[in-house]
Amino acid sequence: MQKTTHILNAASNLLGITLLIIAGLHITNQAQKSLADEVAWLSAVCFSMSCGLSYLSIRSPLELDRWEGWADRTFLLGIVTLVVAVLVLAL
Repeated sequence: MQKTTHILNAASNLLGITLLIIAGLHITNQAQKSLADEVAWLSAVCFSMSCGLSYLSIRSPLELDRWEGWADRTFLLGIVTLVVAVLVLAL
């Protein structure tokens, strides 16, 4: 079973949540007071890359494993950075 469509779906949803966190920090003027904004941007970049790599994996069936592996790795990095952003914001 292909994980690629699952990665694309989850990464795009988490990208939206990450952008919502960034927007909330800017609206409440908390972005300048916390490092959470920068970490959340890193998470957004990771999720965007994961979406792109997952899409490439879907579109190029010959090299599916390579793109899918990178999509999975960047997705995991995005999750880790999102958790770090939330922890920085909470502390």
